[in-house]
Amino acid sequence: MSQRKILVVDDDPDIRLSLHVRLKANNYDVCFASDGVTGISEAQKHKPDLIILDLGLPAGDGFSVLDRLRASDNLALIPVIVLTGRDRTASKGLSLKAGAKAFLQKPVANAQLLSVIRQVLDGKGYAPGIVYDLGGAVH
Repeated sequence: MSQRKILVVDDDPDIRLSLHVRLKANNYDVCFASDGVTGISEAQKHKPDLIILDLGLPAGDGFSVLDRLRASDNLALIPVIVLTGRDRTASKGLSLKAGAKAFLQKPVANAQLLSVIRQVLDGKGYAPGIVYDLGGAVH
């Protein structure tokens, strides 16, 4: 079985590095984009199994990226996990309504991140709208 490919779309180089280390250590193939336009381009190029998407991006915020993904015949079925530092109260519902499969608040514990990734990729036992916060509580 080949490695599952994850596209990380985040403008913060420290976040990209952290996610790269965590995901590679768990045998995921990882590619990156630092803005919304490049995120769409990289999704078209790599056809990832999953996208981890920040909402606060230059050149098209995360919501516009979600809209463009869902409008594309080639990309519409790629599951997206929103991973953002934005306020959960304001962003969670909008993210899920726009088509995200899960919403995670930065910073996220490694075990929580990997658990949600596995659930979304496997499509088993996944409860839409799960939110993990810093303290590890599930809401």
